Amino acid sequence: MAKQKKQPRPKAVTPKGFRDYRGVEVTRRADMLAKIARIYHLYGFDALETSAVETVEALGKFLPDVDRPNDGVFAWEEDGDWLALRYDLTAPLARVAAQYRNDLPSPYRRYQVGPVWRNEKPGPGRFRQFYQCDADTVGSASMAADAEICAMLSDVFEELGLGGDYIIRVNNRKILDGVMEVAGIAPDDERTRGIVLRAIDKLDRLGEDGVRALLGEGRKDESGDFTKGAGLSDAQIERLMSFVGANRLINETVEQEKSALTDRDDISPNETSLAYLADIVSGSETGRAGVDELRQIADLLAAQGYGPDRIVIDPSVVRGLGYYTGPVYEAELTFEITDEKGRPRQFGSVAGGGRYDDLVKRFTGQEVPATGISIGVDRLLAALEAKGRFDGVEDGPVVVTVMDKSRIADYQKMVTDLRKSNIRAELYLGNPKNFGNQLKYCDKRGAPFAIIQGDDEAARDVVQVKDLKLGARLASELSHEEWRDQPAQFEVPRADMVAEIAKRLG
Repeated sequence: MAKQKKQPRPKAVTPKGFRDYRGVEVTRRADMLAKIARIYHLYGFDALETSAVETVEALGKFLPDVDRPNDGVFAWEEDGDWLALRYDLTAPLARVAAQYRNDLPSPYRRYQVGPVWRNEKPGPGRFRQFYQCDADTVGSASMAADAEICAMLSDVFEELGLGGDYIIRVNNRKILDGVMEVAGIAPDDERTRGIVLRAIDKLDRLGEDGVRALLGEGRKDESGDFTKGAGLSDAQIERLMSFVGANRLINETVEQEKSALTDRDDISPNETSLAYLADIVSGSETGRAGVDELRQIADLLAAQGYGPDRIVIDPSVVRGLGYYTGPVYEAELTFEITDEKGRPRQFGSVAGGGRYDDLVKRFTGQEVPATGISIGVDRLLAALEAKGRFDGVEDGPVVVTVMDKSRIADYQKMVTDLRKSNIRAELYLGNPKNFGNQLKYCDKRGAPFAIIQGDDEAARDVVQVKDLKLGARLASELSHEEWRDQPAQFEVPRADMVAEIAKRLG
């Protein structure tokens, strides 16, 4: 009989594009999300949890086709239906708003936190699974809903200790539509409008000259590849560039106004922006509506005390203009970090959103206004770590060591007493034979204290408390003789153990 081939052991590796989170990474994220959820809840938003799996039809953006039905998502066919892992939290919200429209209040405010999945090529810092934290209002066309989203996002950053280190920028898709209308690009010319939108979306990467080239005949990149442009006339390009370069031109105007009025420092960048935008969309009803919506948002925020130092009208916000139907927002952290080559740069965007009045209409046939924001959880967490908003390395639990296996119940009682006083604690569950291994375990767990009680201590009803943090510091800072005179181990009565540990933990 042939010898059966031995099955190879599976490789212990994370799938490409995915990662694991352990210990402090998980608890820090949970703490951050709890603070964000508290602000959302304070604003009257209700929590929502949807299934990780949706029908591809409900997701909408990635309808199946013959060649590649799972383009962009992780999808599979089941009983003739295509199912997929959700790629964001907004598409499931649209499905919920349609499915439960007779049960939900209108407007419906909801927030949701959870993982999403993208079947895309992974790269540095780009994963196929990541967390999002969304808040949306469905069923209100009022600009007060958009102003509320911006104010709430500002409060989130303040709550997380990022005051002075962020700016929320607001623009409006209708203004670009108005500029295109004034430039003579017809609303039904989807091809040209699509090229214009894609070109403007590349402003950060290509600069104004690159966008100008794509609006014209086209652009050749550094590799020699040529991208065909929109083929617009010079006059049309100039009109569109008045929008593309609006932020630079507005900033120049604000500086000129400040220089001309040296006795005033209250020049409002929002008023200057609104006046400029009103001028470039003159003659377009759509554009004029967009400027009016921005003015409403700015006035509502100003009335609540949110000035342009926190939330500012900014025409340079162009990301996502092809998706949104009205106001758009982008939150940027303004402090500097160093990149992998040691060069200083601003941290950048951590949240984005806007008004999307057509999404629910796919299900109901009726237009349902909606607006919302999505926070990139991993990026925001990285920002808090970069700003030192977490207190160093998180302590592990207090560890009660085992000196006598026959007294496990006594040691477990010590653990229980510590936990009842809200002190994180655990009993050593490994082989207690080698006490040195127990102390090594304490070090690996990051334990602040080890509790020790042998037969002698039990007879006197005391415990030895080993201050592991202090011991490590003294060992690194002091000579052996100095360290010996300042032992990091002390004795306390068993009855006082919990109070003493609590005091030392602060």
